[in-house]
Amino acid sequence: MRPATALLLASTMLAATPAFAQTAAPAAEAAPDDATIIVFGRGETRQVQEISAREIIVLTPGTNPLKAIEKLPSVNFQSADPFGNYEWSQRVTIRSFNQNQLGFNFDGIPLGDMSYGNHNGLHITRAISSENIGNVRVSQGAGSLGTQATGNLGGTVETFSAEPTGELGAQGNLTYGSNDTIRAFARLNLGSTDGVRGYVSYGYGSTDKYKGQGTQDQHMGNAKVIIPVGDAKIDGWLSYSDRREQDYQDMSMGMINRLGWDWDNTYPDYARAIDYASRLNDVDLISNSGGSPFPDGRFDYSGANVATGQTYPGNVTSADDAYYDAAGLRKDWLGAIGLTTPLGDSATFKIKGYYHNNSGMGLWATPYTRSPNGVPMSVRTTEYDMDRIGAFGSVDYTLGIQNLSVGAWYENNKFHQARRFYAFASRTEPGLSFRDYPKNPFATQWEFDFTTDTFQYHVQDKIDLGMVTINLGWKGFSVTNKAEAVVQATFPQGKIKAQDWFQPTAGFVVEVSPEAEVYGGFSQSTRAFASATTAGPFSTNQAGFNAIRDDLKPESSDTYELGLRYNTPMFNGTLGAYLVNFRNRLLAVQVGSPIQGLASALQNVGGVRAIGVEAAGDLKLGGGFGLYASYSYTDATYRDDVFSSVVNPDGTFPLVAAIKGKTVVDSPKHMARGEFNYDDGQRFFRVGLNYMSRRYYSYTNDASVPGRLIVDASLGYRFTDKVEVQLNATNLFDKRYVGTIGSGGFGNSGDAQTLLVGAPQQFFATLKAGF
Repeated sequence: MRPATALLLASTMLAATPAFAQTAAPAAEAAPDDATIIVFGRGETRQVQEISAREIIVLTPGTNPLKAIEKLPSVNFQSADPFGNYEWSQRVTIRSFNQNQLGFNFDGIPLGDMSYGNHNGLHITRAISSENIGNVRVSQGAGSLGTQATGNLGGTVETFSAEPTGELGAQGNLTYGSNDTIRAFARLNLGSTDGVRGYVSYGYGSTDKYKGQGTQDQHMGNAKVIIPVGDAKIDGWLSYSDRREQDYQDMSMGMINRLGWDWDNTYPDYARAIDYASRLNDVDLISNSGGSPFPDGRFDYSGANVATGQTYPGNVTSADDAYYDAAGLRKDWLGAIGLTTPLGDSATFKIKGYYHNNSGMGLWATPYTRSPNGVPMSVRTTEYDMDRIGAFGSVDYTLGIQNLSVGAWYENNKFHQARRFYAFASRTEPGLSFRDYPKNPFATQWEFDFTTDTFQYHVQDKIDLGMVTINLGWKGFSVTNKAEAVVQATFPQGKIKAQDWFQPTAGFVVEVSPEAEVYGGFSQSTRAFASATTAGPFSTNQAGFNAIRDDLKPESSDTYELGLRYNTPMFNGTLGAYLVNFRNRLLAVQVGSPIQGLASALQNVGGVRAIGVEAAGDLKLGGGFGLYASYSYTDATYRDDVFSSVVNPDGTFPLVAAIKGKTVVDSPKHMARGEFNYDDGQRFFRVGLNYMSRRYYSYTNDASVPGRLIVDASLGYRFTDKVEVQLNATNLFDKRYVGTIGSGGFGNSGDAQTLLVGAPQQFFATLKAGF
């Protein structure tokens, strides 16, 4: 459908919906200057920024809240879709630390590292609908001591749900746009302002892939309740998500140049997938004599490469150039109940318990394993089942000029992971859909039960000396990871522990004037090991695990920060610098292509030093106009070459990769964001620019993607304080660029099939209404 047609249809749609009053008011109720959109952590002893709900709801409804924080300094967010929701492609790095080295939580509930194959949590887009988010807080350093996370070496992202208002009402949004995108959202608000209050919501979103064919959709339900009990408060949360997304083809720069930006999986062309798989199995792996399994000439072989006996149509040179289909399927239940109560006049006690259940699969049509019935490919799955139960709490006590806090967190996580294979029906009919969970596997390659027990505590003292505030404290944890084989194959079983009882932090804030303050601090953090066959110490074989289980050191980092904040009614800004020393870096060396799923080798390979400068400012120009800009410079380099753990006869260790002094992969030196906005209470618009410099995807820096500048825009009109229309455009000038790097991991050198193309120009229209 043409973008103009989509906008016209969307703008004429009707929906009965209300604007839900949140902690920060939604777009349909927001006045232009009634709230600060970005708060630059005033009073904090570390670099902290906070994004309000107003900043999230001007994006296309259903957009990942992490896409809203990409405008903050040092935040590198990537995705291959316009909403930032496509989990196989979604990545976020902060100050050169990748997603596995960051901490994420939602209303205090730990989300793990939010990776595609998350072994200890779930993605934020499966925990809460974007319309129900109250605010998002980003700590570019190690984060606050009380954060429930054991992996936050380089930063923490905390998302908070909106508070119920207690006013009876309803809200609904209806969105339509490019690639037959449709999203409907409805929320009902219940209760009273001084009594029990809450809301319940349901959202459904669906979009066709912008290249190739396939659909990505999600059902999401949320419910929140607040129950006052005297001076205390009980809060509850429940959410359900069913997400199904068909994947885009992973690319390399060579593939992009050879096959074009629009190249994708073969789905729904099953015959072409059988052709490629037959050539791999019948030609490359068996006779190597060439020839097509289809003698009727249905494929064009004019550009075939026959130099080594391989014969593929057009510019295709291997079966890895295009698979038939791939998909990610995830179902999640998340529930929590908490209590906040005063203890006398000077103390507050908080406790929250939570439960998370996940079941999911990653599916891949692999030509490397035949179906038993002779079809030259099969469906390879990585299957996930998770049951997490945990609790965290704290006591905050004010004693004169001191604010003391002591808290703890415990979690038991039972994670089941398996690699299975399912058969296609025949050479002419697949007999299954990648949007459904397959049944009756013909083989289980491996299957493991993992148990992870986490205990963490923190102690903190914030001392208010008037013009000077001092923050002192530490946290510690013990995390035990245990693997038990159901079907072992080559992966190991056993137990490993990461323990660090003292991770100190210290900081200060000096109020130079009512408008300006200087802050600085130091923090140390350690990262626990992962419990999965696809990541961490259990991703190697039994002999490799036995060799490292007693000597492998967990990754750790020391962060030093110094900065200035300045705030007036017209301008709000920050300028800071940091130094990070990262030690005991763990590297899992991938063997073979990612689809083959072979074991990797894990070892400590040295350190990283990152030095950077961050600046951001929000300027109100008057008359509803405003400007925002941020810039970050990051110089992150490896401090050591990588050597093999196998000793040469002469006693030396073989060099694996000469990377000392090389730039860290996926760490652009320069990132700049700019925004011009206007809001007079009735009309509003925003134009945003997002620049990122060159990114390397090989450790030796011989493979990279160029910098890019992306422009997004939004435009809206409020007919009343309850009804509005909003138009959004992403990648406004249709820039061709690589969105995600590292989808298949990073190699030491050379081009690799580990890139995902960024989404082209997209348009969306949303009608919001309510009572």
